[in-house]
Amino acid sequence: MNFLDLRFMTEAFVTLFVIVDPPGTIPIFMSLTNSMTAKQKSHAARTAVIVAVLVIGMFAIFGQFILGYMHISLEALQTSGGLLLLLIALQLVTGKEEEMQATNGVNVALVPLGTPLLAGPGAIVAVMLYVQRANGELPKLSGIVLACVGLAICMYLFMRFSGFIAGILRQGGVTLVTRIAGVLLAAISVQMISNGVHTFLISWGALPPVAN
Repeated sequence: MNFLDLRFMTEAFVTLFVIVDPPGTIPIFMSLTNSMTAKQKSHAARTAVIVAVLVIGMFAIFGQFILGYMHISLEALQTSGGLLLLLIALQLVTGKEEEMQATNGVNVALVPLGTPLLAGPGAIVAVMLYVQRANGELPKLSGIVLACVGLAICMYLFMRFSGFIAGILRQGGVTLVTRIAGVLLAAISVQMISNGVHTFLISWGALPPVAN
């Protein structure tokens, strides 16, 4: 028996990687932890990743119940999620993402690093949709878990070695990677909207059901 859907895992990982955009967190992480020691930066990166994984995992597990309780269909979630991701993509492409500043008395590893920077609405919606698509199948669920683990490792490494990476890429390189991620995210969001609208049209009888 196949316990892992490699294609599904790869798709989930790439989608989440583009949404979270670990390279794009480098300048924000550096500005928020500028006064910290190397040990404190490592701890902040680790804490932020743990918070992000817990938030995303909570919605992945209880998201189905939330949808059912609030009578929200997958099509509505998919379409609205696509619109939300499109807004985020436009911010990344145009360079208008809001600058996050540290707030006195608040652990920056929790807010804004852990959430909403890493575990933002885009990542939450994406994970919930992938859990819906998995439909309880073990190979696909295993793929989601491994994709989240891989993403968590990437998030930590990019923040932990942000100074070294930024030195190599320089500001222009980090900006370029962020813009490319925005373009990819825009394409993913448009596809999500298209799929949601298509499913709506099928449910309304405007289009014939897709043959298996």
